[in-house]
Amino acid sequence: MELGISTFVEATPDAQTGEVISHAQRIREVVEEIKLADQVGLDVFGVGEHHREDFAASSPAVILAAAASQTERIRLTSAVTVLSSDDPVRVFQDFATVDGISNGRAEIMAGRGSFIESFPLFGYDLHDYDELFNEKLELLLKLRENEIVSWKGKHRPAIQHRGVYPRPVQNPLPVWIGSGGNPESVVRAGQLGLPLVLAIIGGRPTQFAPLVELYKKAAAQAGHDPLNLPIASHSHGFIAESTEKAADKFFPSTQHVMNVIGRERGWSHYDRSSFDAARSFEGALYVGDPDTVAEKIIHLRKNVGITRFMLHCPLGTMPHEDVMRSIELLGTEVAPRVREEILKWE
Repeated sequence: MELGISTFVEATPDAQTGEVISHAQRIREVVEEIKLADQVGLDVFGVGEHHREDFAASSPAVILAAAASQTERIRLTSAVTVLSSDDPVRVFQDFATVDGISNGRAEIMAGRGSFIESFPLFGYDLHDYDELFNEKLELLLKLRENEIVSWKGKHRPAIQHRGVYPRPVQNPLPVWIGSGGNPESVVRAGQLGLPLVLAIIGGRPTQFAPLVELYKKAAAQAGHDPLNLPIASHSHGFIAESTEKAADKFFPSTQHVMNVIGRERGWSHYDRSSFDAARSFEGALYVGDPDTVAEKIIHLRKNVGITRFMLHCPLGTMPHEDVMRSIELLGTEVAPRVREEILKWE
């Protein structure tokens, strides 16, 4: 069982003071967070791509490269790369470069993304949403399989027998499919034999178990061994010395972000009762003391079949020292408990 952190490098206004830190400061903080995650024994750190003012990471590979030379063991992944609006050649080259700097620890998590700002920014039509992703994923996979590539599609100029460099240390460079729970994306990942990441950020996490079974069935039918395919989850959360302290620290920024996004998408108002319900044992928020969070992760592994858990922290702007402490507790207290318990029944 792998455990790690994911972040969108939030630069939202502080929910209590209204202060907004610079993108530059937040990026430097995230590099420090990745270094700490490596030091406390976490397995993976993911940085998500966004193209809006309240997130500072439009280029995850650059941030991961900065951390690659300052870490030793931790795997470094996007979370996600918005492949639909990017160039697969540059994505492959960027992450092959991170793979070289880290000596074989880079991964790509490819997805459509939960925001649409990148489409008009890079000149793409949202009407081509699905077609863009499918075509570009096809090219990305071809690039990792072949040094010399010939390819033709609809949304990118053709490639005629050209070499793509640098080549990564890993062969193949890992490519995961990120999904918010769409059955079609889950089936596609299974058919392609690619690892799956589920964004479990609402409802009851156990409701994702049928999607995992659908993924495994699709993989098996396509001739892939499901036992060799990792399945990850990405969920919001925060860890402190006590559950009450964790909840009180995590709620203000969570409420702020959920209501900003909620106004954009027509969601109902997010209040403390919504938050407390989501952090219950069956809820999708992994907020609490180390024992509470460890128990929820173990429950997720047993009932959904997750083999990698990524705690998304912070959600919105939080004091850097609080985020660092949460990462420390995940690595030093939660992870050992989870791994020890899983070894007992596997």
